[in-house]
Amino acid sequence: MDLQLKDKKDCKYDLVSLGEVMLRLDPGEGRIRTTRSFTAWEGGGEYNVARGLKKCFGLNTAVVTALAENDVGYLIEDLIQQGGVATEFIKWAPFDGIGRRVRNGLNFTERGFGIRGALGISDRAYTAASQMKPGQIDWDYIFGTLGARWLHTGGIYAALSETTAEVVIEAVKAAKKYGTIVSYDLNYRPSLWKEIGGKAKAQEVNKEIARYIDVMIGNEEDFTACLGFEIEGSDLKKLSIEGYKAMIDRVAQTYPNFKVIATTLREVKTATINDWSAIAWADGVVHKANDYPSLEIFDRVGGGDSFASGLIYGLMATGDAALAVNYGAAHGALAMTTPGDTSMARKNEVEALMKGAGARVQR
Repeated sequence: MDLQLKDKKDCKYDLVSLGEVMLRLDPGEGRIRTTRSFTAWEGGGEYNVARGLKKCFGLNTAVVTALAENDVGYLIEDLIQQGGVATEFIKWAPFDGIGRRVRNGLNFTERGFGIRGALGISDRAYTAASQMKPGQIDWDYIFGTLGARWLHTGGIYAALSETTAEVVIEAVKAAKKYGTIVSYDLNYRPSLWKEIGGKAKAQEVNKEIARYIDVMIGNEEDFTACLGFEIEGSDLKKLSIEGYKAMIDRVAQTYPNFKVIATTLREVKTATINDWSAIAWADGVVHKANDYPSLEIFDRVGGGDSFASGLIYGLMATGDAALAVNYGAAHGALAMTTPGDTSMARKNEVEALMKGAGARVQR
């Protein structure tokens, strides 16, 4: 498979992500409603991919986002910098003192355990990132002057407001103008679309964005809600792989620009025990990753984003979809063994797991 990636020597960045970065407040083993302390992490669906590619796979990445200019914003910036992701494209919005006009997003997240599922409570209205508008980012400078081999964005950011959807469309059009590969994670969240037009608006926006995408990531619910495709016999609780394959054929016919279509395969037995794998379609062939049955989960949040970063690394490094989907599945599996939205794995650990390495102590 030839993605026609731009030459690395001609680009400052291997990947640039576009999306909101929030402050995740984690009560650890406790509950949000009873905790006396939180651990702070940074996280965001699109940003997590850039961070994983930098920290685990050693690629040069940057994030395009906006933050309110106050100490919470500076904390988020500092956490991004600790992750090695470049911050030169952050737009700073003047803070009004109380957050009436602009603020930074907060995400309270419980990990879950056993029969108690993970729980996320987002506090992200009026954020700086949600108020970004077309024309604020110099995409010609990013993709043309500096150069970026890959752009990653997704449906969470597109759903934050009517203007962020317009920013995503502006970004993907500019990326294609300069020959930059574009990946997009549909990541359908009904709560985000509810106030700006619901499922009808989600389909209107995502169908326009899809015209410019090379690598599309999404599960059966995503494709149904965002692009209007149905999987026969699917109840959205347990994926019918054969039905998904048939749907992918229809998707590829409708969007011939898609070079890769991928999704994770997760069956939740308990919050801490999941069956885990992934599949990727490329050149008319569906490749399935290694299975990780009864995978023990420490923190599931960000597992899909780590799958995406592993998949992208595999595609960039090898051009082999079968290998790439295994990079994604292994990276996602490892990411869910540690706390926080983002991966703490290293590339050698990912590759060892791909080859069947177990959990024996290393000395």
